[in-house]
Amino acid sequence: MSEHAEIILEGKSYKFPVVTGTENEKAIDIAALRSDSGYITLDSGYKNTGATKSAITFLDGEQGILHYRGYPIEQLAEKSNFIEVAYLLIYGALPTAQELEDFSGKIKMHTLVNEDMRKILDGFPSTAHPMGILSALISSLTAFYPESLNPNQTKEEVDLSIIRLMAKMPTIAAWSYKNSVGHPVNYPKNKLDYCSNFLHMMFAFPTEDYEINPVVVDALNKLLILHADHEQNCSTSTVRLVGSANASLYSSVSAGISALWGPLHGGANQAVIEMLEAIKADGGDSKKYIAKAKDKDDPFRLMGFGHRVYKNFDPRARIIKKAADEVLSALGINDPILTIAMELEEAALNDPYFVERKLYPNVDFYSGIIYRALGIPTDMFTVMFALGRLPGWIAQWKEMREQKEPIGRPRQIYTGETERNYVDIEKR
Repeated sequence: MSEHAEIILEGKSYKFPVVTGTENEKAIDIAALRSDSGYITLDSGYKNTGATKSAITFLDGEQGILHYRGYPIEQLAEKSNFIEVAYLLIYGALPTAQELEDFSGKIKMHTLVNEDMRKILDGFPSTAHPMGILSALISSLTAFYPESLNPNQTKEEVDLSIIRLMAKMPTIAAWSYKNSVGHPVNYPKNKLDYCSNFLHMMFAFPTEDYEINPVVVDALNKLLILHADHEQNCSTSTVRLVGSANASLYSSVSAGISALWGPLHGGANQAVIEMLEAIKADGGDSKKYIAKAKDKDDPFRLMGFGHRVYKNFDPRARIIKKAADEVLSALGINDPILTIAMELEEAALNDPYFVERKLYPNVDFYSGIIYRALGIPTDMFTVMFALGRLPGWIAQWKEMREQKEPIGRPRQIYTGETERNYVDIEKR
């Protein structure tokens, strides 16, 4: 007999099937709860609600496990590159050498954006946040490719939209940065790989050659891989929810970018640098702030330590710590902010207070350090996050469409006024 859950409501018993995932995750299928009983469930923030069945990413926060399509994140970060991981997430399997060459080649063919997009970019003030520009320009792709609005696109048409988005996102992201600093934009160079091309568009000047550091390219590849997907988080759920209305890939990802822009979601690594700058402004005494963090009556909290999902350790942090050390060594940077960061890291890894509470440095701590070392300003950190998360968003949107999932429509518990009669204005 299959496993089921029984709920007794008003003396009547209702049975609901238990669904078991391939990693033995269990869920109660309550799809028929309202139609059978008249009840709904209440789960603010959807913390215990499975909105979909997905074969893309497995995450076990208690054990510190992260797998993309079954492959451990540690193996992918060590042996793969971002474009190969993007193919894996989007299409479900590691590509053959020919498939990877074709995928990469198609992306290179579409890195240019329509010149009319420059006019839209020029309309933004230099004070515009890069995430606002990114979200707007990605959404505008629906105007340049109106066929993407057709909910009945063929597989070939969907694949073309995917290629275009993967290709144009780095160009648009780099241009959003150039706009913020008042620099002329750089066009992509298709002889370069994905990460090298992005670095070129970010940091090259028309007046001189730009030399690409392979250590930096390797670190960026790892960062993008580590951020490529993370199960049903706020922005990913947004992409799926918007996409469930048959919105285009571009519109859905634009919505995901806006969700990621929220400081509670994508702003963690920026918060790390802002914390470090505040400590520096107060004299740079890291020991003082370690003590403040341990004082339960002090409102100060260390940013970039611990994780709301990973209750043991963030498996991504172990990987990116090595990359951070390599970048700092290769670039020979002498930055007091990064010195403070290393002092906080040392304390958190060895102080019993942090060790016992599993408040280890997480991926946001190290990614903020790397971006700072590369000269990327803090308001671009979330853009970098979005660039990494792009293949995950695409994969989730694609899976949702292929599974023919219904339009998302959460329920609510109404807590407002009960029915009342309208009162004419002269009688109020």
